[in-house]
Amino acid sequence: MSVAGYCFLCCRKISTSGTVSRREHSWKDIRNIAKITGSLLLGGCLFIAYEIQSLKRSITLDTRASQREKLKSYIYLHMVPSDADNFQGLTNKVQKELHRTAIKALEASASFFREDPDRDKYGKRIVEAHEFPLWLLLKKAQSSDKLVRLEAVDSLAKIHNWYDYQYRTAAQGFDRRTIIGLARSKDADLRFFLPLPALSRLYDDYSIEDKLRNFLPSLPQSEHDQCIKYFMLQALRESSQSLAAERRGLWCFGGNGLPYAESLSTVPSEKLEVFSLQALLRHSEIPAHADKIVSNGGLQLLQKIFLLRKHSQKIQRTIMRIIGNLAFHEHLHSDLVDSGWVSVLAEVMKSPYVIQSSHAARALANLDRETITEKYPDGVYILHPQHRISKPIKADVLFIHGLLGAAFKTWRQQDRDKPVDEGTAQEDDYTECWPKDWLAADCPSLRIISVEYDTHLSDWNVKCPADSHRKSIAYRSTELLKKLKTAGVGERPIIWISHSMGGLLVKKMLVLASKDKDMHDLVKNTRGIAFYSVPHHGSRLAEYSVSARLLLFPSVEVKELSKDSPALKQLNEEFLEFAKNKDFKVMSFAEKLPTHIGSMVKLHVVPLESADLGIGDLFPVQVNHLNVCKPKSKDSFIYQRTLQFICDALASNTGTP
Repeated sequence: MSVAGYCFLCCRKISTSGTVSRREHSWKDIRNIAKITGSLLLGGCLFIAYEIQSLKRSITLDTRASQREKLKSYIYLHMVPSDADNFQGLTNKVQKELHRTAIKALEASASFFREDPDRDKYGKRIVEAHEFPLWLLLKKAQSSDKLVRLEAVDSLAKIHNWYDYQYRTAAQGFDRRTIIGLARSKDADLRFFLPLPALSRLYDDYSIEDKLRNFLPSLPQSEHDQCIKYFMLQALRESSQSLAAERRGLWCFGGNGLPYAESLSTVPSEKLEVFSLQALLRHSEIPAHADKIVSNGGLQLLQKIFLLRKHSQKIQRTIMRIIGNLAFHEHLHSDLVDSGWVSVLAEVMKSPYVIQSSHAARALANLDRETITEKYPDGVYILHPQHRISKPIKADVLFIHGLLGAAFKTWRQQDRDKPVDEGTAQEDDYTECWPKDWLAADCPSLRIISVEYDTHLSDWNVKCPADSHRKSIAYRSTELLKKLKTAGVGERPIIWISHSMGGLLVKKMLVLASKDKDMHDLVKNTRGIAFYSVPHHGSRLAEYSVSARLLLFPSVEVKELSKDSPALKQLNEEFLEFAKNKDFKVMSFAEKLPTHIGSMVKLHVVPLESADLGIGDLFPVQVNHLNVCKPKSKDSFIYQRTLQFICDALASNTGTP
């Protein structure tokens, strides 16, 4: 049950929903509670929550973020389901007393944000000495001077010795810019972020399924690409099958056959969620559809699924990609903050898993308009700096993976043959992403970006059959150029680092950019290109039938990589012509060991002669195709030579990074 009233000080509705403890209180007791609370609260409704909680949790209060400069405040009384019946004991008199107390707290808060924050208009002190730093930082964080705001957020991020109620009080006073800034500040205390509401025990798999079934058709049907339709049909098909199984069961067993159906495959509800989220991901890339996702309650629905599917990294990553796409649009930022997503992102940013933290870093970077001007489209991930920094960025290093690669796993350290003894293990013994951990530490003034795109050996495995036309090198290069331009690539010196097919994309992007006047800065600022086993003259991979699927349905990528491909020959000639009069360095690594392809075949995926571009330095190394971009350690030749290449390429323009 909920009750509602109006705070006449701010002309805003104050919503309350809450619980009373099992002990019955007289009106006198409740009135005393409100009076004691009102005398101790100095700056916001959260003091009410803290003081009432201290009185043996007679009433639990939780306040959502307010904009103190506009004197907006809300009070929420959370209802504990087991005590819901007791809530009838809160009468209108109690409601009036709580509102009266809230008004007093707001008046104190308003006085603080006037010119004399320490005293009210009668000269009476309204803030205790030990609380003054908290309120002073809150005021500075909302200053009209950007430098003052940034310094205040930096100071807040360094605070780790406050009491819990002080963090919660501060959280109530944060505006949107402050909470986003703290989420992007390294080591900021998570107590600054208001907790999400608990997941209702009534919210089970089937209620999620029902909501998704109703939510997808509510989105615009115009501007659909074929993949949105494909994923929506798959989601509805899974939904229909699971619903039919639930109601009628399998005919061959009679009755309810759903448990048996679930035992044969994954849980139907999760299969539905995967397809639905893929459709939502496509929707989120269309601006008008992104607005509808938010206005139709998509942020709350995605939050429910995120909390419910904590065990599924795949589902959580897809949701994070959707949130990152929505954060691309500034007019949706207030919705994302108010719905509590910044609290989720701040927590995920601290994840030890590079994939999870990088997805959160991308979304927060798109939200942070105080310190960042560029935006990061889907598939473009910032590996460094993921937090706010004070020093300027001198250059960009871009990592482009190859066939079957990914933005993170391609650039991990080479797997060990034997486990390292714990007693001798060093701090940098292993990394899941050496550009993020090693290169960022050695060259902190670089912005390090990793790009991701889907690839397949066979069209049999594609996520969406209608996507096949998007797999060509020419199409991918055009799309990546647009995304990198949006991310601000071209505004400072650039180093390209590519593996396998990724090197062909780099060459094609530079050739295309040289023909587009809007992309000339990207060409002009290119300082170096490092190729890791790039098949400039093709690969023998397409000649081997790794499986029947590859033999019968080779993907567009595999076809284009075939040895002596006319398309590759033309691309190589165009690139060499383009590079003739350009002042950038080139370095290539070539694999010397064969790679296992399937269980029966071993081959040099990119032979030495194909990895030789004909210009720049060529270094054959004793590794296979997969490990040529995965150094064994920071001391390995591959990493040290790459580091030296970056420094040399940038030295004449930006100084040592």
